[in-house]
Amino acid sequence: MNISLNEMENLAVTGAQVLVRTLIECGVDTVFGYPGGAVLPLYDALHLDGRLRHVLVRHEQAAVHAAQGYARSTGRLGVVFVTSGPGIANTTSGLLDALSDSIPVLCISGQVATTSIGTNAFQECDALGISRTVTKWNVQVRDSADIAATIRRAVAEATGGRPGPVLVDVPKDVQAHRLQAPPAMAALPAAPVRQDVPEAALAAAAAMIAAARRPVMYGGGGLINSGEAACASFTELVLRTNAPCTLTLMGLGAFPASHPQWLGMLGMHGTLEANLAMHEADLVVCVGARFDDRVTGKLDDFCPGARIIHIDIDPASIGKVVSTDIGLAGDCHAVLAGLHRQLDAVALDASATAAWWQRIAGWRAHDSLGFTTGASTIVPQQLMRRLAAAIAGQDAIVATDVGQHQMWAAQYLPFDAPRRWLTSGGAGTMGYGLPAAIGAQIAHSGKLVVCVSGDASIQMNIQELSTAMQHRCPVKVILSNNGCMGMVRQWQELHHGARYSHSYTEALPDFVALAKAFGWQALRVEHAGDLDAALAACLASAGPFLLDVVVEQAENCFPMIPAGCGHHEMMLSKERWFRPGR
Repeated sequence: MNISLNEMENLAVTGAQVLVRTLIECGVDTVFGYPGGAVLPLYDALHLDGRLRHVLVRHEQAAVHAAQGYARSTGRLGVVFVTSGPGIANTTSGLLDALSDSIPVLCISGQVATTSIGTNAFQECDALGISRTVTKWNVQVRDSADIAATIRRAVAEATGGRPGPVLVDVPKDVQAHRLQAPPAMAALPAAPVRQDVPEAALAAAAAMIAAARRPVMYGGGGLINSGEAACASFTELVLRTNAPCTLTLMGLGAFPASHPQWLGMLGMHGTLEANLAMHEADLVVCVGARFDDRVTGKLDDFCPGARIIHIDIDPASIGKVVSTDIGLAGDCHAVLAGLHRQLDAVALDASATAAWWQRIAGWRAHDSLGFTTGASTIVPQQLMRRLAAAIAGQDAIVATDVGQHQMWAAQYLPFDAPRRWLTSGGAGTMGYGLPAAIGAQIAHSGKLVVCVSGDASIQMNIQELSTAMQHRCPVKVILSNNGCMGMVRQWQELHHGARYSHSYTEALPDFVALAKAFGWQALRVEHAGDLDAALAACLASAGPFLLDVVVEQAENCFPMIPAGCGHHEMMLSKERWFRPGR
């Protein structure tokens, strides 16, 4: 039954109906969730209204990851409905992930009735206490008259400034309470007054860029969050300065990987040329990144000769980890526009970086992403290279889980546009990939969406194969199956004397049979000669497809900055190091 807005306004409506209406007014059209007793009035309102699409997941953690995939691939808010007790408790890994990677998610949780709060009632829990450290903002609504204004503020909090997850906890009686006079549309909270970056600071940054001879442009996930225009402005900055460009794991796609000024990803498993360029730079322009420890390596050795310009929407992030010479706080797009305006007034000499590019060419010659293939077995790097060839030109969206396969995907899959790469960066959450891919597929029904996973990660949320089937999501899962927790095993080999403590799985399921049990198409491939045909069959399938690819178990992910080393000290293989002067 659909109730029009006019009809609803002539009736006494419940708090839950007001909540649904407010979400729609805020532009929400899709919700990911799982019902339960304390949230049933909200699910009843969802049914009565009929305008929101609801995606029923199989676990609440997956609901948040699916909302993240939806949000990350669209630039819009992801919304989650869950019940009280174990429902809200199960969201914490997803909320942590969204907080770590600045993904806008609104989680609405049911709660026991206000009269039962504090009595240890069935499925009662302290939702605010549980979620406080994994959300940007959280609140419990005690009066149904406050629902509309609270939801509007929650939307503004999730999407404003540095985006992130928020939680609104709504007791069951507040959801069910009928308002005889439905509230008028709640006004949006006043947007914070934007503080423009002083022109003097922009002019100083432009002068520093013009004077640099070994500059590096370093971008992160903040560029993706700011949008396509910010990424285009960043690309323009790279081109007009003739500087090399590197990106973080979360920033992939903000600058086209097919461009010759692209050095590859930097950091622990970044390319040799990207890391050495950062180490030898005289200027680093950081846009929308936070100098994560996986990027910097040993801080004392990080960019020792570089001056640093840091652009970030979060003033608290500037100078927090690495000292900054010029900090420019604001949205990437707005700050970059001001920087371009100042650069128009200075002389930029494209030839000034010629000697710098010659040095970079020498580092590139080491071919740090080179690998050796087996006679008939498949190495993981080969899988990623062949997958890259198979999806070339299809504008695919790729989600990953966490581990070696994630790093290999980041190294070998090129992205020329933003919002095509979905991964768990800051939290490193195994189980992210499949639900995130489903969320992206829900948002982009006509696109090719691929989930790259490992045999350990996929089992964290494998029940979501059912979600994809129910909602007709033709997601393609490419499983890099090495029969162990690959990254854990690698660290045990390199840093713990090859003592492989509980990093192997002795009872791996038959993934093909398991996928087929959920209604998926599936195939297993073990030999390199069969790989291309198997990938083609998977990607061409009309429905969801799982391709189980057996890869070399002992293969390690290189290059690698080992623990305690600077980014100028890299392992290119187990036997081959790069250390300056050695």
